Amino acid sequence: MAHIKLLLIWACCLALSTSFAYGLGVNWGTQAAQTLPPSTIVQMLKDNKIDKVKLFDSDHWTVKYFAGTGIEVMLGIPNNQLANFADDYDFAKEWVKNNVSTHLYNGGVDIKFVAVGNEPFLKSYNGSFLKSTFPALQNVQKALNSAGLGDKIKATIPQNADVYESGRFPIGHKGPNAKNLPFFKDNNAPFLVNIYPFLSLHENKHFPIEFAFFDGQTKAVRDNGISYTNMFDANLDTLVVSLKKASCSGVKIIVGEIGWPTDGDLYGNVTLAKRFYSGFFKKMATKKGTPLYPGFIEYYLFSLTDENEKSILPGSFERHWGIFRYDGKPKFPMDITGQGHEAMPIGAKNVKYLENKWCVLNKYAEDIGKLPSSVQYACSRSDCTAVDYGGSCNKLDGDGNVSYAFNMYFQMNGQDVESCVFDGLAQIVEKNASVDNCLFPIGLESVGVRIGLDAILNILVGFFLFLTLL
Repeated sequence: MAHIKLLLIWACCLALSTSFAYGLGVNWGTQAAQTLPPSTIVQMLKDNKIDKVKLFDSDHWTVKYFAGTGIEVMLGIPNNQLANFADDYDFAKEWVKNNVSTHLYNGGVDIKFVAVGNEPFLKSYNGSFLKSTFPALQNVQKALNSAGLGDKIKATIPQNADVYESGRFPIGHKGPNAKNLPFFKDNNAPFLVNIYPFLSLHENKHFPIEFAFFDGQTKAVRDNGISYTNMFDANLDTLVVSLKKASCSGVKIIVGEIGWPTDGDLYGNVTLAKRFYSGFFKKMATKKGTPLYPGFIEYYLFSLTDENEKSILPGSFERHWGIFRYDGKPKFPMDITGQGHEAMPIGAKNVKYLENKWCVLNKYAEDIGKLPSSVQYACSRSDCTAVDYGGSCNKLDGDGNVSYAFNMYFQMNGQDVESCVFDGLAQIVEKNASVDNCLFPIGLESVGVRIGLDAILNILVGFFLFLTLL
């Protein structure tokens, strides 16, 4: 009988372990006209057994929702704040006090890392953050140490693969990591790297598409006697070699961002995203790492939800990295555990939408000469990336393109009636304007409005309870 009980316990533990994507994190960005509330984000992470989240700021109101959830949190410091941290240690101390220490109580937030900047060494920044990043990193870690948190919480820098693309970090005083790498090594902090096979495909028309995936459908590439069948392994091992050449072999590597967009590009679609994630999750489940970095690797998917206000300078796909739509609905079935149990991820619950109204072209409008300028105005102040070449709405006719632009502007402005005028060219309708696979979205109720209503309701409930006691 005792043996049977032990077998049952072992089976239960096995079931729990295979349903939990241990080591898997996700990025959650909020560059969107309307965002889901933090409480809903927590629900989505817990329902899908994702135990880590990487934020791009340290908003106190947001962070507090992760208290007592068991979800590990990486706070973020935006690039435009690096100078403040670099120039003033007291500023860093106060930041740690107000944004880290305040959350660390019994049952509080499990903060593990602080991401100092976000890819501050990108070539497109033209060196804007070269001088401020390392001093900021130093001051943040020093402040964490001073608060008695240095052993538990580490400061690091999210970086892209450009910094080691040749297999060697640039040396000398101009090398962005000349001081960072020894600092990581001395402080037992990880090297946080963002690796995007999609970007390699997007930026290089000669890049072999099969090499972007993990399903072994490409001819192996040999490098120094090692065979590679996917870009990710080759890229991460280039980092391993680069760290070794910099005498920093012992620095832990964490993949801070990895993912595939689902719209806004010829290669950015649900079909290829599903293929990418399917192979990625299977690889992650093996815990084998790469040829030169074997073993368990922590990963953060990019990203949780779409963000319709992200910069599209790199491409229209930038607003479509989410594994969930803007409203928390899953885009396609996934097997997060990599164990062969593919299913639709659990989406956001109790989402509050705006009314079932759409803003479309008024086909009876007379002054159609203003259409081009009106569409340009709407798209420049909203999100028309889905109608770009390769996008999910790219096959709309002329009228459909106009309606899509008008509706996005209308929804992203909270369905304000003044945002559906366009000199009489637009009209509000109650019939869903979506066409085939092209979604005409409805905006979300403002988080601020929702919180305001909840507060009013709580006050009213308290008031009536008070009356009953009189």
